[in-house]
Amino acid sequence: MSQLHLISILTALPAFGALVVAGFDAPSKRLARGVGLAFSLVSLALALALWARFNPEVTELQFVERHRWIPSLGVDYFVGVDGLGLLMVLLTGLLVPFSLLASWKIEEKPQLYFALVLLLESGLFGTFTALNFFHWFIFWELSLIPVFFLIKLWGGRERSQAATQFFIYTLVGSVAMLLAFQAIFLATGTFNFPELTQMAHDRRLANGLLKIGWLDMPPRLIALLVFGGVFLGFAVKVPLIPFHTWLPVAYAEAPTGVSMLLTGAMSKMGVYGFLRVLLPIFPEQTRAMLTPLMAMAVVTIVYSAWAAMAQKDLKRTIAYSSINHLGYCLLGLFAAMKTMGSDAVWLNEKAAALNGVLLQMFNHGLSASALFCCVGLLAERSGGRRGLDDFGGLRKVMPVFCGLMGIALFSSLGLPGLNGFIGEFLIFKGAFALSPLATAVATLGLLLTAIFLLNILQKVFSGPLNERWSQMPDLSANERAMLMPVVALMLAIGLYPQLLLGVINPTVVGWIKQIFNYV
Repeated sequence: MSQLHLISILTALPAFGALVVAGFDAPSKRLARGVGLAFSLVSLALALALWARFNPEVTELQFVERHRWIPSLGVDYFVGVDGLGLLMVLLTGLLVPFSLLASWKIEEKPQLYFALVLLLESGLFGTFTALNFFHWFIFWELSLIPVFFLIKLWGGRERSQAATQFFIYTLVGSVAMLLAFQAIFLATGTFNFPELTQMAHDRRLANGLLKIGWLDMPPRLIALLVFGGVFLGFAVKVPLIPFHTWLPVAYAEAPTGVSMLLTGAMSKMGVYGFLRVLLPIFPEQTRAMLTPLMAMAVVTIVYSAWAAMAQKDLKRTIAYSSINHLGYCLLGLFAAMKTMGSDAVWLNEKAAALNGVLLQMFNHGLSASALFCCVGLLAERSGGRRGLDDFGGLRKVMPVFCGLMGIALFSSLGLPGLNGFIGEFLIFKGAFALSPLATAVATLGLLLTAIFLLNILQKVFSGPLNERWSQMPDLSANERAMLMPVVALMLAIGLYPQLLLGVINPTVVGWIKQIFNYV
């Protein structure tokens, strides 16, 4: 296979698989599931091949493909990956087959369900590899459409409201971002992210925005408005509070496999956009707005943890926990934008924070998706129940389930030795040196997270066994085989984080030199 076209093949394969799976007739449900899973596993193999061929010593983009597409509009077919893009491609490749296995028992139109998940995977791969805004925006929006139908058709009782709310919020953010990039194109004549980053470094982007002269506004205000449009598109996707209200209902009403992808991969699109697009292209505007941005990150961490404590529905608890953990990512990357000079000590702290952000994105994707999977298994056995107070003493009848879910909970808690620890540790290590007050307040989120996660352990696993669940079966061999690889990966990364750090650290060092340390 030509290394030159590996990204294109990886992106196109799930979309082709979606067409194949959608073509099966109604009696071929089992075959459609098998073929859909096979396409997702081949995509995972290609993602692993990309990982194996990636040279971590090179800080530039790799596997680059660039072809003129619509020259008059500045549109190129332009793809490539660095450590960030590669990490997100691998995460997507891991989570899609995991979510399909968790959705194996869906009986209502499984052909369409599996096809939509594969189409979503194609959109995710394209989002994490495209380097031209026009090209990238197609995949950004492509990921929106399958999720809307997956929630609308297979969700819970409030699925229509959840799907509509998800669609409207993300569409508004996308429209704001599209308008902002129209202004950027008028100012620069290009949609390519690397070129726009260099223009921001050389201040050519700022000078170009002067030419727009929109409504005789001051240049500084024009730049902030454009920055605000791009920011809104990503803030909704993360989501950053107060743009979060769509998330709890969407996560709670989505079917289990879709909730896994929403929290595991799609929420990372927003953080990825901050790192790939917003901060490199708008460093000055980010620094100008750093105080309110840091405040929003801290509120996201603390408020979402507090809200999680108040929930009685396990899926809603994990949904708010997801917001909380992504808030740590925003804390780290905003702290890294502070101008602290070029002393080696500050560069090391920025590197720690940013390495922690990337690790947190990957590790949260594993732990949160595993937790949603476990809640789905519990609801399946209990007739749809998933209330915090509906169970009790399950470790007596489901020791394997409680053990595996317990590992995922402790991973989310950040227990040393599991994958969730190292990312949070690096974020707080770097952020505390760069922004001590905001980081100190944010540590309240760690305390509240420990409280509500340990509360789940106590109320669901411990205490007297509710006799109504005395015959609840433990995990089957297939279910154990589904969860064990993810749990094993949590342990492997927790014990040997260099497995990921060795690949992403050179990218982070390159960012610091190019983006995060110039004024």
